[in-house]
This record gives sequence, C-alpha cells and structure tokens, in this order.
Amino acid sequence: MLPEGLKFASRFDNVTGSAIREIFKVLAKPNMISFAGGNPSVDALPDEVCARLAKQVLENDGKRILQYGATEGYPPFLESLIQYLNKTYAFPADKSTVLPTTGSTAGMELVCKAMLNPGDTVLVESPTFLGNMQTLKLYQANLVPIASDDEGVIPEEVEKAAKEHHPKLFYVIPNFQNPSGRTLSAERRKAIAQLAKKYGFLVLEDDPYRDLRYEGQHLPTIKEFDEDGYVVYMGSFSKIVSPGLRVGYLVAQQDILRKCAIGKQGTDLHTPNLNQAIVDQFLRQDLLAPHIQSILPGYQQKMEAMLRELESFPEGTRYTRPEGGLFLFVEMPEGFNATELFNEAVEQGVAYVPGTFFYPDGGHHNTLRLNFSNSTMEQIHVGMTKLKELFAKNMK
Repeated sequence: MLPEGLKFASRFDNVTGSAIREIFKVLAKPNMISFAGGNPSVDALPDEVCARLAKQVLENDGKRILQYGATEGYPPFLESLIQYLNKTYAFPADKSTVLPTTGSTAGMELVCKAMLNPGDTVLVESPTFLGNMQTLKLYQANLVPIASDDEGVIPEEVEKAAKEHHPKLFYVIPNFQNPSGRTLSAERRKAIAQLAKKYGFLVLEDDPYRDLRYEGQHLPTIKEFDEDGYVVYMGSFSKIVSPGLRVGYLVAQQDILRKCAIGKQGTDLHTPNLNQAIVDQFLRQDLLAPHIQSILPGYQQKMEAMLRELESFPEGTRYTRPEGGLFLFVEMPEGFNATELFNEAVEQGVAYVPGTFFYPDGGHHNTLRLNFSNSTMEQIHVGMTKLKELFAKNMK
C-alpha cells in the first residue's frame, strides 16, 4: 500500500508488468528447464572477446570513455555504425538520421515519448512482443490488434484499421517475429510502407532477429521502401553480440530523430560509452559477421530438435516453422488452456510463456511461446517430453 495521500500516475492503470519477468521468478527452482525467455545461448556470448576489447578500448581511449558522452553517441561507434548500416541495408544512414540507444527497448520508449499523446491509437500485430506492448500501454496508447497469417501481418487489415482508427503508429516485427516466429513477406513490407504514406502514420520496424536466419535469403526492410520518412527502423546488437551490453540504434527521419535525442537526454543522457566502444570494435575489426556465422548452426540444430519433438504432440497441435530467430509459437486445439497448465508444468520442471500475454485483447489461452536458444539438446528433449505428456493428459 502507498503511504496515505500518495497516488500512482494513471499511466500505470491496467499495466501489471511483463509476464515474462514474472515468470523468471519461478525459474530459480533447481533443474528447471526454461523455454520461457528469449535469451541467447550462453555459448553464443563472446565473453573472452569482449574482455579483450574492453581492455583495448580503455587503454586506447579510456579518459573519453569514462567521461560523460554525447547523447548522439560515442563518436567512433556512431561512425562505424553508419558504415555498417550503409553496407548492410539499402536505406541511407548518416549522422542526422542515426541514434545509438540503450538497446532497441530504449529506442521504442524514445519514439513513444516523441510521438504519442494519451489516447493515440497504435496498430500492433496480433500476437506481438509483450515488452513493447507494455511500453505502449505506459504511454496510454489505444492498441488496435491487426490479424496475421503465415506471411505476417495482413496489409488489407492494416488499411481497414487505418481508415477506421486514424492511427499515430504501427508497431511491427518483420523477421522471425516475437512471439510467432513468422516473417513478413517482401510484398507486404512494400505495401505497409505505402499505407504509412497514404494514411499518415509512422511505422516502427523492430528488427532485432534479422541476422539469426538459418535458411532462405534476407528480405528488404520496410524502411528500404520508405521514400518520405514514415518508417523508423529499430536495430539491436543484443541477440547477435550481447543483451547485457544494451546497445541498439534508431534510423529515422532527421526531425523525428532530433526529438528522440532530446527525449534521450531526460531518459539516460547517453548509452554507456564503454558498451558502445566494445561494439564499435566488433564492427571495425570485422568480428561481427564471423561471430554470427559461428552461432547460427547451433541455433538451427536446437530449433530443428524442438520442431521434431512437436511432431509427436497430441493430434490437432499446430506450430510455426520459422526460417530463423529464437521462438516457436504453438496453438493447441480449442478448449485447451495452456495458461491454466503453466503452474503444473513448472511443478514438473519445465516452463513456457502462455500465449495470451502476447495478444492485445487477451484470450487465445490455447497458445504458448517456446524458446529454444537457451537450452541444451538434452534439455529440449526432456522438457518437450514432459510438456507432451502433460498436454496429452489434459486434452479434452
């Protein structure tokens, strides 16, 4: 209870915190097998390389790194980041359009701070990433879910919602979407960019999983179809270098970016210089591409192992077959309740995230998200066997 006379801000009304963070509290049980998080494999974290790079950058530029830095970024990192973006993507990037952030989560918060007023409508995929859905709710946005199929969010549904609700933003994860694992088709990416211009809303393209592709070819970003500044591209090094370093970036039209930079001054002043400097050296020393290539086979092997386990789940089980990323999304037959079964699964030593938390309007209790990246092959087999038996026992 708050002390007498105090009251929380209304923005916290109906915001209960991240379901995944709450689930983490039960994962401390000994021998718990967790398919609940979205963590990279511990084997994919380049701790020795980061230790060497940290020592190197502190010896070479320690005084500047340990001092306050520019909100717009540690200058060497901003330079190497822009070079990386111009080499990797077909959209232009320069100092006026690129802002380093403290992970892409901070980028999301900055765009919301710059663009949203209480009550503004934001279109979101259904399902979508619950962490950023929480951020949108804290900015008191009116969330409108948009249906998806195997090719991602449906443009006709986006246009229908745009006509009806006049949204300020549309939040979308184009590659190996969290939680579904789906990838938005190239044709739909172009269509979304065109709809943003036609109806005057901003697209927040959140793309942290792009480089975790195990088969197929990279698709153009939505931003690459953007000719007039209606798309903000949010990138991150969390899944491909380290989530603990918290280094991401925004690419946006320069006026939008300037507002985000002003907002960042009141949020965290600047992303830690040392963290930016370490990622800078990953780029300058051409360490990033070899590191990514070294972690992809292990991730693919784990994903395929989990898919094989799902083949023997009860009849009527449906699930996505991603070309990359970290997640599978499972849909059990109607009447099954994965939300109610969560606690029993934990008692048996295995955890997942009930799918209901990823839907803006709730429901969908017959769904769940599974993460494969942070488990061993043995844990995948043991944990999936436990879930299969539990689910079979509770089928109606």
